[in-house]
Amino acid sequence: MCNVNDVLDGHVSLDLECLDRIYLNAYVPNLQVGGQVVGFLTQHLGNPIPSPAIFAKLGTAFRAAVERFAASHQIPVIRFAKDARKADVMRPYLMAATQPGVVAIGVAQEFQNVFCGWKRKTTTPGAVSFAFAKADRRVSVYYFYVLDRDFGPGFIKLCSYFPYPAKVWVNGHEWAKRQATREGLAFTELANGFASCDDPAALQAICDRLGPADIQRFFDRWLARIPTPLGLADQAAGYWWELSMRQVEVSRTLVLDAPRQARAFFEALVADNLDLGRPDQVKLIFGRRIRKDTPGSFATKVVTRGVEVAVNVFYQHSRIKQYLKEGRALRVETVVNSPTDLGCQRRLANLAELQAKARAANRRLLTINVSARAVPSRPRCWRGSRSPRLRRANHPEPCASGILASWPWPAPCASCSTPSSASPTGASAPR
Repeated sequence: MCNVNDVLDGHVSLDLECLDRIYLNAYVPNLQVGGQVVGFLTQHLGNPIPSPAIFAKLGTAFRAAVERFAASHQIPVIRFAKDARKADVMRPYLMAATQPGVVAIGVAQEFQNVFCGWKRKTTTPGAVSFAFAKADRRVSVYYFYVLDRDFGPGFIKLCSYFPYPAKVWVNGHEWAKRQATREGLAFTELANGFASCDDPAALQAICDRLGPADIQRFFDRWLARIPTPLGLADQAAGYWWELSMRQVEVSRTLVLDAPRQARAFFEALVADNLDLGRPDQVKLIFGRRIRKDTPGSFATKVVTRGVEVAVNVFYQHSRIKQYLKEGRALRVETVVNSPTDLGCQRRLANLAELQAKARAANRRLLTINVSARAVPSRPRCWRGSRSPRLRRANHPEPCASGILASWPWPAPCASCSTPSSASPTGASAPR
């Protein structure tokens, strides 16, 4: 029995590990509990009574500032429909942009975790006292879609209601493309990735450089340009946003050097690995202990969109998926929806630790992936498919290595019995 590393050894033209989509929370640490709200409204803003009516005044001023900003810079303002896919709505504006700047502003009504205030009883006659607590309320949010000089397309979402939670979205592959172009590195693009590169080692070094400081600079750069509900005086007093990780995708892309039968290979790979979601397999992939009280369900989910197939394996809030990209590259991607799933803290400063653990999970998946369950005495590896979508009556399906035997190269594991301890691919050594 062999794994995918053995099957693909020597037949990968580019093997690249890179951060993909990065989605961050932005929050004001000093505005998270009721007492901090009272201090902000009275000690910092100078109001004698910490009334929740002040929230409305601050929100109105911010919304007016956004309108003035859009009008003065001739930036289109789009009001998203209820079920609109925001990325699809904004794509034409981003594609038409030629210079860095705010491309468009989206407005939506969304549920946000904001502060609500109410009067509470007091023992002093005539005295007014308010209490504050967080609750989910439907409020206006603004999406500032930007074309950044370093990251390309991205956005910052700002809530218009106190304490102004925000979101940040950037793409690591787009950042790497721009860095490679600046350094004169010749490459061919793959949708949200790379198809080829003259110097794979130099490209991997670029991908390894992306870290918290680069993302923080993106955030600081655009907060200085767009309207914000907090100003310089608030920042000087310690009321400013900090970043934490909400969702981070860490990918590994293996571009096949002869993709003529890549789809058949991947479909056979799917059929051979429908048990990846079992707890004993998930434990090995994520390198985490599985106990009876571990939250979440364990399953292998095969998702089909049109002719594209993706295999998802779940662990707590996160998952790892593998799919065929543009019919020529095997993409393995760990999607971390909660950093604590991998034993990491949420602050952006812990991105390097999270990325290292996610990359290790991607590598382990390729090691665990069984590419053939073959009968050694047969010249080719044939087996009945366990996938309902791939089953054909009275016709056995070839396993992945059996399909690779018909590719333009010699099959790397004719008997599927001797695993290799060499590099995961012939393209580059593990980093």
